[in-house]
Amino acid sequence: MKLEAPKGTLDVLPAEQPLRDAVVGAAETVAALAAYGRILTPTFEDTELFVRTSGGGSDVVQKEMYTFEDRAGRSLTLRPEGTAPVARAYVEHGLHREPQPVKTFYVEPMYRYAAPQKGRYREFWQIGFEAMGSDDPALDAELIGLFREIERRLEIGGTRLELNSIGDRECRPAYVERLRAYLADHDADLDEDARRKAEASPLRVFDTKSPRVREALAGAPTIADSLCEPCREHFAAVRSYLDAGGIDYELVPTLVRGLDYYTRTVWEFVNEGLGAAQATICAGGRYDYLVEEIGGPPTPGVGWAAGVERVGMSAGIEPEPLALDVFVVCDEEADRPRVLAEVAKLRAAGLRADADHAGRSLKGQMTQAGRTRARTIVRVEGESATVRADGADVPEPIEIRQIAATLAANAGRETEA
Repeated sequence: MKLEAPKGTLDVLPAEQPLRDAVVGAAETVAALAAYGRILTPTFEDTELFVRTSGGGSDVVQKEMYTFEDRAGRSLTLRPEGTAPVARAYVEHGLHREPQPVKTFYVEPMYRYAAPQKGRYREFWQIGFEAMGSDDPALDAELIGLFREIERRLEIGGTRLELNSIGDRECRPAYVERLRAYLADHDADLDEDARRKAEASPLRVFDTKSPRVREALAGAPTIADSLCEPCREHFAAVRSYLDAGGIDYELVPTLVRGLDYYTRTVWEFVNEGLGAAQATICAGGRYDYLVEEIGGPPTPGVGWAAGVERVGMSAGIEPEPLALDVFVVCDEEADRPRVLAEVAKLRAAGLRADADHAGRSLKGQMTQAGRTRARTIVRVEGESATVRADGADVPEPIEIRQIAATLAANAGRETEA
């Protein structure tokens, strides 16, 4: 029996970690600079949380959730997205009583049953930024700007920012009725997926890859023509902040999000170089009724999520693998237990250190030292050791018991005797 990783999952091997670390590190740095605190939520939640917030007719709920019953018969779902769990935590822990807005970010795995493709997995990692407790349009622009800063740090190029407003509960219902009428008139041009969306949540018909459906929607009314005055003013303010920050964007009147909780501003960062299936590397928007929907007080909010895998595929940097500070080579006469004790002291002093554990010859150990890109090589022969630091030999041999103290001192570190 050949065992492999489940379909739609991936192993991230040590050689691939530097790029992922760079992506996560850029997000962590930007979050700290903008006062977004890290939050962790459970891997699984009550199923009702996602049904209520994402919408029973959404693709996430209808097709993609990993839902199961626990031993007590409770319906639980592996987290398909991060915003609803953060909102649940906001309500459960009374974060509305803290100074607003509450700014958080997370780096967590998500789970969706969807057709696996390059950059699209059933278990995937997301970076998310959320700001709950303010309807200030400057927050919308701030969050967009924060992803632009992450892009800059990772040298991501070739993306475009698509922007739209989808209104609120005051103006959207009238628009939805106009859209329903249009879709009914063009029913013959829709596919089954579009008809299902038209019945459950008409705005989502615009979220389609079908050329035939897109052609049918070309003449559909757009939400921009139906925005109420407060929504128009809010969207104009968002754009003014983006303009002031020098952030370019493209207005896309058919841009929507796949979940029901979004209101007003929505956006996507698109990188066509990744291919149509995974072109969106970051998506977000405002969700002013989400907290209220799950039993909290009226609380406006805004945020975005970006897939670690897709962002990594877009990054222009190529991080070098970590190099060792010290590699210790031993001959057959060396007191190996004492040598490895010195290696442990080096690690305790904060130096990346290793030795051979594969029974290699001296020549093989020197080759391995080169593979680890060690800056310093210690060669132990019998009771003494010689040190080669960055290719230059230290003139005098030292005793084995002096290895850690000598190298730590050279590096400005302290080690226990």
